[in-house]
Amino acid sequence: MEAHLIEMLGMLLRWLHVVAGIAWVGSSFYFVWLDDSLDPPPPDSEEARKGVSGELWAVHGGGFYNPQKYAVAPARLPDKLHWFKWEAYTTWLSGTALLVIVYWMRAQAMMVDPTVASLTSAQAVGIGIASMIGSWIVYDLLCRSPLGRHDGLIALIVFGLLTLLAWELSRTLGGRAAYIHVGTSIGTIMAANVFFVIIPGQKRMVAAMRAGRKPNPADGARGKQRSVHNNYFTLPVVFIMISNHYAATYSHPYAWAVLALISAAGVLMRHFFNRRHKGAFSVHYLVAAAVLLGVVVLWTAPHIQPLPPVTGPVTLDRVRSIVGQRCVTCHSQAPTFPGIAQPPAGVVLQTADGIVQNAQRIYQQVVVTRIMPLGNASKMTDEERAVIAAWVTSGAPAR
Repeated sequence: MEAHLIEMLGMLLRWLHVVAGIAWVGSSFYFVWLDDSLDPPPPDSEEARKGVSGELWAVHGGGFYNPQKYAVAPARLPDKLHWFKWEAYTTWLSGTALLVIVYWMRAQAMMVDPTVASLTSAQAVGIGIASMIGSWIVYDLLCRSPLGRHDGLIALIVFGLLTLLAWELSRTLGGRAAYIHVGTSIGTIMAANVFFVIIPGQKRMVAAMRAGRKPNPADGARGKQRSVHNNYFTLPVVFIMISNHYAATYSHPYAWAVLALISAAGVLMRHFFNRRHKGAFSVHYLVAAAVLLGVVVLWTAPHIQPLPPVTGPVTLDRVRSIVGQRCVTCHSQAPTFPGIAQPPAGVVLQTADGIVQNAQRIYQQVVVTRIMPLGNASKMTDEERAVIAAWVTSGAPAR
């Protein structure tokens, strides 16, 4: 019952995380589009005299809209002011709670891979926490340094440091855990940008206006910079959110480099759209992104590690014995592996029919990527993998 409640809590948190993430990413995309699409009003217009730096007209849902942006702030603070912060906070809080339930509470199975590094659960979780906090501290210091005044340079440095983080995590944690902790590190940077920089700056601007003072334009400029950074982080983070479904990426010998290529492609796609909003049709950014993704497809193509020769007949009964010993603790109607209440991905391998029906999936996860058993907790041997490989390549006969 306890495992079931934990799984249901994980489901609800994941749902909340996705919904909040959609709201946050949606507002990020919208406001960057809005900023890039504004046209300055005529110099002698009423809008220009009010301090409006840009405006646009839009039609949506049967209505017309006329958003305006002030160079610093309007002459009078309106009575009703909308803030955009809870989307970010809810996404980070729900994502971190999900991280705790799925990974940290089951660190030995979900984070530790003995073939990568021999860690205790506490050490693995400590590495995860340090990656999240340390990433924000380093990023924030860089943005506040003189380097922060050079957008292109700071972007390259941050990308390089995040790639270095992916490399280091891939040397200490299992593949899925390494990827997800790069994602949570980026997500922490994004949420901290909102909590520590963007919202406090906006509060200072509002407080200045209420006190009859002119707001400091530096607060607006700093908030805009961090907001744009968050915009470029979104597509890499979204990929990492779904990456656990694609073992060919995180199980690759150079998984950190695969992630760097995919993330670079996401940044280039985002940059294409940001430039497109400004009226520049820079299709070469999309072409470059497509090339990087093409490299990923080719580089992650199956490459089966050498397996020992198989002795004796390869039958379904022999495969079923291996699967029953190494896989059924999770892949059964009533899993006995701690913390697992339902068979992962709905794959049940208790019966001969279940094994035959999932033969190709077993081959992919056990022989090609070797990501299963997870963390090799059940200690499947290369000889056993060789038997499964021989059975599947011979047509997975049901006998």
